[in-house]
Amino acid sequence: MHPALSVIFFTTLSGLGYGIWIWVGLRLAFGPAPDGFLPLGIWLLLIAGAVLTAVGLLSSFWHLGKPLRAWRAFSQWRTSWLSREGAMAALCFVPAALLWLAPDAGIPARVLGMLLALCALVTVACTAMIYASLKPIPAWRHHLVLPVYLGFAVLGGGLAWLAMAGGGAWLAGLLAVLALVLIGMKLGYWRDIDGSALPQDRGDAVGLPGRGVRVFEHPHTEANYLTREMGFVVARRHARTLRLLMLLCLATVPIGMLLLAAGLLAPGAWLWLLPAAVLLGSVFERWLFFAQARHLVMLYY
Repeated sequence: MHPALSVIFFTTLSGLGYGIWIWVGLRLAFGPAPDGFLPLGIWLLLIAGAVLTAVGLLSSFWHLGKPLRAWRAFSQWRTSWLSREGAMAALCFVPAALLWLAPDAGIPARVLGMLLALCALVTVACTAMIYASLKPIPAWRHHLVLPVYLGFAVLGGGLAWLAMAGGGAWLAGLLAVLALVLIGMKLGYWRDIDGSALPQDRGDAVGLPGRGVRVFEHPHTEANYLTREMGFVVARRHARTLRLLMLLCLATVPIGMLLLAAGLLAPGAWLWLLPAAVLLGSVFERWLFFAQARHLVMLYY
């Protein structure tokens, strides 16, 4: 599949924004109740989540043929994960705006925080299910697609929370373990897609299942929309390089936590390098997620 930069920016930036909202919501739901106004750190994280989410959503419009008709996607929420994602993305801004404007007016901050965390988590899940529900692309039907999407959002948001509001040794250890689990999931995902063939062959594509079919003459003499969008191929050495870069970006989290626990580094501005590294790693991961996915339509070509 063609790795469109607009979709990559959308899934990575909005994923980080929703991840920040998840941690902000959990803190407000289960932590000490704010006295009148939100603490400055939580207030800034709430704004940061809104900015990242909004920028990510706006970038997704670049991939639409007719952006003015995007509102129609909301009407199919009963059957479409894309519509559900759009509805949940809009719904997330309701508790976020109420917390930002008046955290103690009418609805308790604990209730708004729980709603914010839940809506953000469901929105990320809907984004992942847009791809995990597509049967023509076997690599996206993998059972690890949804956990990886959620893992990147929670990890990036947790690191942003750690850098801005702190959290103690327990949070640092939890994020280090989450980074290692995420590395393990990606290694397992790559092993499976590298070692598995497409579930159908050319015989199935032309209605001759079980028959050996070879291409006598290609259907087109030049590239078309399908070959550009569905037939993107990335060189193996480039894929290996990007995979290594992604793993190195994620490895900064447990390494940073170990240095912090050993007292070799003190908490400070350097902690912001960790969510930045995870965000960069998610860009590499998402680019490969699209570039290495094979669409069954290419059996015809």
